[in-house]
Formats: sequence, structure tokens, C-alpha cells
Amino acid sequence: MENGEGERCRLKKKVLVHLASGEVVSSYGSLEQILSNLGWERYYGRDLQLYQFHKHSSTDLISLPKDFSKFTSVYMYDIVIKNPNVFHVRDN
Repeated sequence: MENGEGERCRLKKKVLVHLASGEVVSSYGSLEQILSNLGWERYYGRDLQLYQFHKHSSTDLISLPKDFSKFTSVYMYDIVIKNPNVFHVRDN
């Protein structure tokens, strides 16, 4: 791999895609609506720097940074794992 090629790969922006609609999640408002339809509810904890969601039927908790610009692939993959066959992460 050439020197600049590896850097370009690391800089590729990832997006979270809702598979049923094909919609790219572009805000927490749209994500919250989808998660709500899946049974997730907002959890209002003590950490004001996070948006959190939980399901009564599970012990899972989704924690996301309040600033959507910090919504990276790490958070996206956490959502994918906790919602199998509902979301996909892809290069933008």
C-alpha cells in the first residue's frame, strides 16, 4: 500500500443505513424515530454528554455522543449489533 493510500482509507466517512427504508441516518431525530419503532426508548441518565436508548426487553443500552458530528463508525456498529438485520454501515 502506498503511503497516501492508507491515509485515504482511514479518512473514508462511514454512514449508518436503515435497511428497510434505505435511508441514511443523517440526524439523531431520524435515528430516534427508527429506534422508537423498534421498541427502544430514550434513557435520561446523569451523563448530559450522551444520548442513550434502552429496551425493556433487553439489558442493552445504546450510548451516543450528543454532538452528531462525533457519531462515528464505532457507535454505528454498536447499533448494528444490537439491532440485527435492521441497519448496515457503509462507506459514504
